[in-house]
Amino acid sequence: MRSTFRNFGFAELTQHSEKSKYIWLFSRFSVTLPTNRFVMIRVLAIDDEPLALQQLAVYIGKVPFLELAAQCQSALEARKFLEEETVDAIFCDINMPDLNGMDFVKSLQAPPLIVFTTAYSEYAIEGFKVNAVDYLLKPFGLDDFRRAANRIKERLEATTTTSLPQQGGDGGGSDTIFVKTEYRIVKITIADIRYIEAMSEYLKIYLEGEDKPIITLLSMKKMEDRLPDYFMRIHRSYIVNLNKIQEVNKNRIIMDEDTYLPIGDMYKEAFQSYLDTKFLGK
Repeated sequence: MRSTFRNFGFAELTQHSEKSKYIWLFSRFSVTLPTNRFVMIRVLAIDDEPLALQQLAVYIGKVPFLELAAQCQSALEARKFLEEETVDAIFCDINMPDLNGMDFVKSLQAPPLIVFTTAYSEYAIEGFKVNAVDYLLKPFGLDDFRRAANRIKERLEATTTTSLPQQGGDGGGSDTIFVKTEYRIVKITIADIRYIEAMSEYLKIYLEGEDKPIITLLSMKKMEDRLPDYFMRIHRSYIVNLNKIQEVNKNRIIMDEDTYLPIGDMYKEAFQSYLDTKFLGK
């Protein structure tokens, strides 16, 4: 039904259910870019109703490219989680106590991709205004959920980083990359990258000799896969150029007098192994 439904005019649309109407609203603005790349997408599920939250977790588990980062029963709990972790997308209920989902998303400085889940259709237009990827009207089934998950995947895969060609007078070869920032495509010499910080679905790329980072819409996974061996993931939110490290102090990497980067628990062993290969002394 959905494939023909997208060709209806608004007058014909009113003959269908409320749920279908809002599926149409968001489908008009979805992006479809075919790709064969398989990337795990970290998602956060938020709903104050335990059964609804459990259902979200079940659906997430049925989509091969989704990874459930956490389940939260309030927007306040989710906010605390996002202070320490990053995700690619959020499935968020709207009607919640203390802080509703819509206000929660608006409060995020750089929100990840958002799919709203709610029993109230009147929020659909407002959800569209905050650039939500999709709007799932409860009760929704697995097919509707998969449609929303695919839209998240399409949005993320639409953002790519491309290396310069090996041939043809550039001289930089695979030592350089191009990234999109604002309305420009800029060339970056990989060796000049000091460290990279994840900020929701964006990356902040800090370069040698530059005061401000380059901000680009890109996943950490794609960037990590593109970088050479002298870069290392040290935290969910940080990739560091090992050649730029000035000091290691307990669980922090010191890049300069003003920049201290944390070493995440799940990355400590790998970083310690690297240090062991470089360490001189007892």
